[in-house]
Amino acid sequence: MIGWFSQILPRRVFPRRPCLSSPQYSIPKSRIFSHVPRSTTSTSSFEYGYIEAVETLEDYRPGGYHAIQIDDRLHMRYRIVHKLGHGTFSTAWLALDEQTSKYAAIKVGTADADRREVDILSQLTTGVAASSHAADKASMIPMAIDCFSLDGPNGTHPCFVTVPARCSLMDAKEASDPRLLQLDVARSLAAQLVMAVALVHSQGYAHGDLHLGNLLLQLPSSLNNLSVEQLYARFGAPEPEPVIRLDGKPISSASGVPLQAIPPVWLGVASDKITLDEAKLLLSDFGVAFRPSNKSRFESNTPLVIRPPEALFEPTTPLSFASDIWSLGCTIFELLAHRSLIDGILTPQDEITAQQVHLQGSLPSEWWDKWEKRFKWFDEAGRSLSNERDIWSWERRFEQWIQEPRESCGMDIVNEEERVALLEMLHWMLAWRPRERPNAEDVLGTAWMKRWALPAYHESRRAWA
Repeated sequence: MIGWFSQILPRRVFPRRPCLSSPQYSIPKSRIFSHVPRSTTSTSSFEYGYIEAVETLEDYRPGGYHAIQIDDRLHMRYRIVHKLGHGTFSTAWLALDEQTSKYAAIKVGTADADRREVDILSQLTTGVAASSHAADKASMIPMAIDCFSLDGPNGTHPCFVTVPARCSLMDAKEASDPRLLQLDVARSLAAQLVMAVALVHSQGYAHGDLHLGNLLLQLPSSLNNLSVEQLYARFGAPEPEPVIRLDGKPISSASGVPLQAIPPVWLGVASDKITLDEAKLLLSDFGVAFRPSNKSRFESNTPLVIRPPEALFEPTTPLSFASDIWSLGCTIFELLAHRSLIDGILTPQDEITAQQVHLQGSLPSEWWDKWEKRFKWFDEAGRSLSNERDIWSWERRFEQWIQEPRESCGMDIVNEEERVALLEMLHWMLAWRPRERPNAEDVLGTAWMKRWALPAYHESRRAWA
């Protein structure tokens, strides 16, 4: 999502591995708490020295962040042991739950943060707990372990507790030279993603922001076998850095500004190193989730390259569960490929539409007439004006973005029978008209899911046991 949310865990450059040619290691991106516009009169009157990879220190002010330090105990239960990251509207911390002796992730919102996501996840937790058919899918969404508030000099801060995640799949790919997942791992994660979306839809919610940055890799349960000292030995201990006011004056502990800033820890793994027994998915970021039955949503928050076309061509028609299915299809392709289905993160909307037409064929007539810049790429009859070498069909993208990169890395490739089933499913999921797309349960019933993705998922489950 762009706009209301910031990425809670920013990019951070780690020492390069010899096998990496260019990608940066980055901190996982998961986000929580929506934006409520802050008052322009509440900005801090002080400036602080820059510290890499930490939150904007000037936002420790009324309405802003709550100061947290290592070894703080929150809610008389959670001992803070490390920093997981930050976003514009929250900081994220790794804590030891002293009641269960397990590690937990705590998102501490700014005092002006919207509580919407906490409420949605709490409702999902309740709904899933009451469903006898959702037990095997429940671990794929972040169940609410606990919710509480913290009072401090900057206001009252909403806090949400869930299981900690290892990293996002986007970050795992960026930490990998080939930017690929092993084939069985990609299949298993695709099955889990569809199952998670089916579960969310069954509870009446559309997710509204499906992409790799919101798909998290769960930490292995063995993390809970580590003492805090062993955790530090494996991942690194916190390295607090002093917060310094640029005017040279000391910081008061009562000011709401931390005396020390904590850079985040990296718990992630390169995508090509993820094994089948580690392929355990967590669908995150429900800040823009909505119930189509009682709330009309007209604006899509997904990145442009995977945004459903109805958001552009039918801006006065409410989005629906089918809008998730379009983004879901694009995301499944990216799980198997080394890049996104639609090329170019900064590509203008009209060029994205042209790529989509090259994939899926002519737009519905009423959309075609609305698309003012169509003649840059197509003639009046809808024929492409591009040279054949500039047209990227399903087959070309499949070969050059899935098969060839996998083969060059010595990874398993998709055989012809699976290719046909996969492209048939994706073509259906990316039908132009929302009503012509399958629902999530239909997707689970496709040939590719039943013959390749779900068997890989069941193999993963045997490995988890």
